[in-house]
Amino acid sequence: MDVLILLKALILGVVEGLTEFLPISSTGHLILAGDLLNFNNARGQLFEIVIQSGAILAVIWEYRVRIASVLCGLGRERLANRMVLNLAIAFLPLAILGLLFKKAIETYLFKPVPVALAFIIGAFFILWAERRKHTVRVQTVDDMTPLDALKMGLAQALALIPGTSRSGSTIIGGLFFGLSRTAATEFSFFLAIPTLLAATVYSLYKERALLTFDDIGMWSVGFIAAFASAFLCVRWLLRYISSHDFTPFAWYRIAFGITVLATWQLDLVNWSVS
Repeated sequence: MDVLILLKALILGVVEGLTEFLPISSTGHLILAGDLLNFNNARGQLFEIVIQSGAILAVIWEYRVRIASVLCGLGRERLANRMVLNLAIAFLPLAILGLLFKKAIETYLFKPVPVALAFIIGAFFILWAERRKHTVRVQTVDDMTPLDALKMGLAQALALIPGTSRSGSTIIGGLFFGLSRTAATEFSFFLAIPTLLAATVYSLYKERALLTFDDIGMWSVGFIAAFASAFLCVRWLLRYISSHDFTPFAWYRIAFGITVLATWQLDLVNWSVS
């Protein structure tokens, strides 16, 4: 296996793990990083989607006791049944819209400049959410109703626009809908499990012709890097939200988006646009 390919896999794995659960868009960062690393062909795009499973494993491990409790109580305990129902409801909007519009979105929006614009626009929604009066109606994930779950699912569907951020859409949407910061963040974590696993399985099936045994080293490096960095990020984020808001992430998004647009406009970086 080419050492350069392994290095690219390591970098992209770390980028995926560090950005998947923060409101800064892992897809956006991966598109930009893949563009810089010249790894944005079909093989690279499949790799970027599949290494999400490493990040998801980090969430599953962090919440392994809670997940095991839900699975063991399914069909017998009200809270376990409600959690599974809520996740199923929240998963549907993105799944349906993704199947309908995935090709068009990938054709027109999976480019650095549209991603940069989405970074900036999304930042202003975060600032708006943090500066408005936040009335908490739902303290914990267990307090959520199916209607709350549907609203979160609709918010997550905005993440079909690369650069918007799946976690950002659900967390900030949760704040608008009256969820506590902790409830919105934790539900975003739980919702990521079926959402990203489904995306991984779908991509593997659709692009199975691109899979070769020669890429096992690349997959392994990316998976491990995504898992390790995501695990550290999830632990950090849970501590962070106990005493901070998401405003710094908004300013980061604005600075990052402006940097991409400026380097494109000044022709300092040969971003691929069409």
